[in-house]
Amino acid sequence: NKGSWTSGAELAPGVTYTVEASATGSDGKTVTEHSSFTTAEPSKAQTFVGEYNVDKGSTVGVALPVSIVFNKPIHDKAAVERRLSVTASPVVEGAWSWMKDRNGKDRIDYRPENYWTSGTKVTLRMNLDGVDAGGGLYGTQTRKIDFTVGSAVVSTVDVVKKTMTVTKDGKKLRTLPVSTGKKTFETWNGTMVVLSKVPTIRMDSSTVGIFGPDAYDLGEVKWDVQLTPSGTYAHAAPWNEGKFGVVNGSHGCIGMSTKNAKWFYDQLHYGDPVTVIKSKETVATNNGYGDWNVDWAEWRAGSALK
Repeated sequence: NKGSWTSGAELAPGVTYTVEASATGSDGKTVTEHSSFTTAEPSKAQTFVGEYNVDKGSTVGVALPVSIVFNKPIHDKAAVERRLSVTASPVVEGAWSWMKDRNGKDRIDYRPENYWTSGTKVTLRMNLDGVDAGGGLYGTQTRKIDFTVGSAVVSTVDVVKKTMTVTKDGKKLRTLPVSTGKKTFETWNGTMVVLSKVPTIRMDSSTVGIFGPDAYDLGEVKWDVQLTPSGTYAHAAPWNEGKFGVVNGSHGCIGMSTKNAKWFYDQLHYGDPVTVIKSKETVATNNGYGDWNVDWAEWRAGSALK
């Protein structure tokens, strides 16, 4: 009767499928036929993948969101989001939210309403193989990444008092005198998340757009904890000795003595939060992981699944 068959699920590209069809004739006999076909293999220009920010088996700080940056524009965000999942033990509610990364690429982050609980086991699943992202793009990626949330190391910087208080699992460790951003170079307000640590780095103001009389080029800056890709660090600033706890004199970084910077460097890990209070402009959500500065209702509204 010239019937047709349609798959009830999305077919993956470049895969051979076999169809078995059975029919019963008017004489009561059943006839079975087999047929196979192969879906088209997309070219590299027609595929996309996501770059994720957690390593399998790693231990991260309590403020690290799961973040995925895609190498191609995602037109059907809902279709892609349906193929992503984060599960946690103990169970905690979380939500995905879309944004543009600083480089203009599509990015989606996942976080709970509040920081992760220490000891939580988290699993990210990316089942993107074959998903149609629109615009002629198809996913070619399947991943399962398990990671663990470590101790709650939380730092709070008060730009008025010029101090930074560090706690671990709710217990105060130290309060350090610091110097933050001076006028017109105020340190970002809000919560930032540790992105990386390096023992020594060159800090050249031209790389963050500072030229003229305020320019600087510091070749041996020690004990550097990166908080934003725009250039915010907590680090040793021996050239500001005498200003710590007294006056804010940096270009936006959180400076301290070399001894205190080394201690701070040793306490902090990837994903730990550093919250700045009483400053002016709040750090942008996509400037590193400014996710925690978005209230929960607004964060959930950033999902493509309405």
